Amino acid sequence: MNRHEMLIAALQHNFGFDTFKGNQEAIINNIMDGKDTFVLMPTGGGKSLCYQLPSLLMEGVAVVVSPLIALMKNQVDAMRNYSEEDGIAHFINSSLSRQEINLVKNDLLSGKTKLLYLAPESLNKAENIDFLQGVKISFYAIDEAHCISEWGHDFRPEYRNIQKMTKRIGRAPIIALTATATPKVQHDIQKNLGMLNATIFKSSFNRPNLYYEVRKKNDDIDKDLIKYIRSMEGKSGIIYCLSRKSVEDLAETLRVNNISSLPYHAGMDSATRTANQDAFLMERVQVIVATIAFGMGIDKPDVRFVIHYDIPKSLEGYYQETGRAGRDGGEGQCICYYSPKDIERLRKFQQGKPVAEQEISNQLLFETQSYAESPICRRKLLLHYFGEEYSLENCNNCDNCKKQYRWEDESEVLTIILETIQQVNEKFKSEHIIDILRGNETAAVTSYHHSNLDNFGAAEDKDEATLHAIIRQALISGYIKRDIESYGVIKITPDGRKFMKRPSTFEVPLEVRGSDDDEIIEANMAGSAAADEVLFSILKDMRKKLSKKLDVPPFVIFQDPSLEAMATSYPITMEELQNISGVGAGKAKRYGEEFLRVIKEYVDENEIIRPEDLRVRTVAKDSTRKISIIQAIDRRVALDDLAESKGMSMEEILEEIEAIVYSGTRLNINYFIEEVVDPDEEEEIYDYFKTAENDNIQTAMEVLGYDDYDELHVRLVRIKFQSELGN
Repeated sequence: MNRHEMLIAALQHNFGFDTFKGNQEAIINNIMDGKDTFVLMPTGGGKSLCYQLPSLLMEGVAVVVSPLIALMKNQVDAMRNYSEEDGIAHFINSSLSRQEINLVKNDLLSGKTKLLYLAPESLNKAENIDFLQGVKISFYAIDEAHCISEWGHDFRPEYRNIQKMTKRIGRAPIIALTATATPKVQHDIQKNLGMLNATIFKSSFNRPNLYYEVRKKNDDIDKDLIKYIRSMEGKSGIIYCLSRKSVEDLAETLRVNNISSLPYHAGMDSATRTANQDAFLMERVQVIVATIAFGMGIDKPDVRFVIHYDIPKSLEGYYQETGRAGRDGGEGQCICYYSPKDIERLRKFQQGKPVAEQEISNQLLFETQSYAESPICRRKLLLHYFGEEYSLENCNNCDNCKKQYRWEDESEVLTIILETIQQVNEKFKSEHIIDILRGNETAAVTSYHHSNLDNFGAAEDKDEATLHAIIRQALISGYIKRDIESYGVIKITPDGRKFMKRPSTFEVPLEVRGSDDDEIIEANMAGSAAADEVLFSILKDMRKKLSKKLDVPPFVIFQDPSLEAMATSYPITMEELQNISGVGAGKAKRYGEEFLRVIKEYVDENEIIRPEDLRVRTVAKDSTRKISIIQAIDRRVALDDLAESKGMSMEEILEEIEAIVYSGTRLNINYFIEEVVDPDEEEEIYDYFKTAENDNIQTAMEVLGYDDYDELHVRLVRIKFQSELGN
């Protein structure tokens, strides 16, 4: 058995999956080869498996540095549920008694434990360092590695001592993992850990199942929020607020409006925080209202919406927090409420801090503001921030791409705005500039004699909202800037002065047609609904009862996609159950019998003919047309000729062939593919399906590009792929 076969067997046995996602296998091979490894992978991309699986296969114990106690507990619980041995994973932190710590150390010394989770503070303790010096370390895994960087959104000083501690314990390969890092943050992490020569694995930051929307924040925000949550009945969600007071107030507002919710922030005592988090994980409440203290402590795959009540301080933080939605590949709606006043308030909070810290914060805030105010595709902006280009002009899964803007050239008005800023010596805010341009004789305009300026009333035909839009676009375009130290006064940049000398086209989105700000735009759903909704509901209820009995989150038992697969294929034997994605030998042994009993009773009571039964019967049942198609393909008849001979279109013949292949029959259409598809193109399409999360043609075309690939060719290669790897 070669390493690939060994890894697939271990993946199936321990985790219940038949294939790796994306770069997972390459990352695991790199670690097992003893090389330092840097992993950039979005939330939900399968980072944890990259160190969990090799830890089970390598000699010694993997030390995982993790930032939060809650996160450690979740990961240890998950590993124990995958395994048949509870001692397979442990953590050491301040929550354990001396007796419990001794038990962990005994398991480590006996070789029973393969994964040890430590907080950076625990790694710094002399007694832990001394003990670990006597243990064989397979590798170090630094989770949430962005915490190392001062340029990251969640900087933690304790993380910067990790390299010093690992050197004291003993040299071993390092794998650093993060779901969010700009090139600057990435370099900072590698430098601090002494792994500048590490192999870098960067996955796409695109989460196609997530829908992004920015809403205007006004006095009706609570009303809008409640309306939205009620539309998501039965679905879990997280709401992020910047202040502890906002968290408490909003959680209470939701409760009095009959929405089950609890608060979570660092100012609460540890026991209450843990109890509230567990209530959310165990689905006793629908919504958790939290500060970013909740960010890394949640590992719930079926969060269906993440709402930012306040604009976040950085795009990295925003991406990380929205990444908590739809980790199972299903629906995930990410809504952010935005007001320019919130940005100004956040900037004022920076006053009095060291200049360097202010510069970092202000740069991060500017990127966030640009994201919120720009009419460009939200997905394109996010990916660009992380150094990734998104080729599609319209993602069709964000509010900007769902809307239609009226773009107008406002170069003349921008010139007047820049002239006016210059005339008032760059000492006033945008509101004052707008009052001058519209000819409003306010107290401030009069007292400074600005009604005497040449540009007074020069844009009186433009309403206030339009002028704000032009100024906003000028800020984003870099023609003007807000001076933070001067409380947000507008100043002209060097690019703005160039524009004044040589004006060029300056297009601004001024109006949205056919959309409503209060409308909840439906996200494109990534997951598929269960074929049998009744059984799916029964299985979910059963999972919930079992989770209460065992005191573990429901998703630790089986995730939603696994339950959906059970409600589709109706497994009634242990072998059939283990063929369900996400159900490995450990989970099948722990929970399988009870679920199989319920499914079998349901099948018998409702006289259901299972897909497995149908598949067997299909073999014995001849279908004249299908048999003749199979025979024709065996004779290497060109598919277009075959379609013509059957009086069918190419579309219809492909549908027939797809049905044959997906029912389990292997067909060889290579002879036809060679005639119509370029070899390089074929290879690229085939490679896409190897790493794709599903085989949806529309998704494939969006990723590959409608301009570069023919849908017919993609379908043909998909048939080949399914036939070779699936049958």
